[in-house]
Amino acid sequence: MQIRIYFILILGFIMLSCDGESEVEKEIAKIEVDLNVDRFENVFFKATPSDLPQIKENYPFFFSERMPDSLMIQRMNDTLQNEIVQEVNHTFKDFSAIEADLVALFQHLKYYDKVFSVPRVITLTNNVQYRDKVIVTDSIALIALDNYLGKEHRFYVDGNIPAYLAENFRKEQIVVDLADGYAKKYIFQTDRKQLIDEMIYFGKLLYFKDVIIPFKTDAEKIGYSEDQIKWAEANESPIWSYFIEKELLYSTDPKLPNRFIADAPFSKFYLELDNESPGRLGQYIGWQIVKAYAEVSGDDLMKIMQTAPKEIFTKSKFKPKK
Repeated sequence: MQIRIYFILILGFIMLSCDGESEVEKEIAKIEVDLNVDRFENVFFKATPSDLPQIKENYPFFFSERMPDSLMIQRMNDTLQNEIVQEVNHTFKDFSAIEADLVALFQHLKYYDKVFSVPRVITLTNNVQYRDKVIVTDSIALIALDNYLGKEHRFYVDGNIPAYLAENFRKEQIVVDLADGYAKKYIFQTDRKQLIDEMIYFGKLLYFKDVIIPFKTDAEKIGYSEDQIKWAEANESPIWSYFIEKELLYSTDPKLPNRFIADAPFSKFYLELDNESPGRLGQYIGWQIVKAYAEVSGDDLMKIMQTAPKEIFTKSKFKPKK
């Protein structure tokens, strides 16, 4: 009888929690967002040289006084640049789904940061400089669309971009990358010397996505395939045991971030299972630690982003899934 009552209470708490979350989401959905996506790549490559002064006035941050107009005109007429824009327009014929994601992102940011102001959103091309797929400031959000043409696009295959990176060169990841950019603006963490510091830093970024883009899957938030996220979930306990047994958490070995934090085709345990594993498993475990801390502490998102990694780890009482 007591066991039955216990399960009824647990079920009740879960239902109350879900109701609370849905009420918050209902409030967020009411927030007004005035969004207008500015397609700079089309403005620029459909222009003529006589349009250049007006374009420079409308987009001053794209132009340097040291850059002669002749170079800009040359770019307008460049065959490769025009081909890139054609490919972008083919992939992004319909931008409505992405705009819906952007509205939802900004609604959540406005809810959790009362002084947040919706930025001017501008798309462009950047010659597939994938380390700068998105750039966010207080007033502008830039999205380089030639980095989101689909993992098998010839630009990436012919450009010898590693397949594990190109996996996330798809339109569904645009809002995820923007959320990551904003997360880095809100995070404060001076300590990143030990592996646990790095794990929790990236764990904060991922937890930020849990709250700000809850409409995305866990796989999308971390940039895994569904098989990879399932592998990480199924192996959470042995991964954690490895970190503990090898005394890696407090290590300052500079090789560890490359093994478990940085983008890579797989994580490097130096075991037979390496090739089965996804990369960045240190980020994944850090994410679980921050989620555990959030549940235990009840702290709001912005406070968690400012909390020291030692406090998060100690108070989280993290235990991996069996």
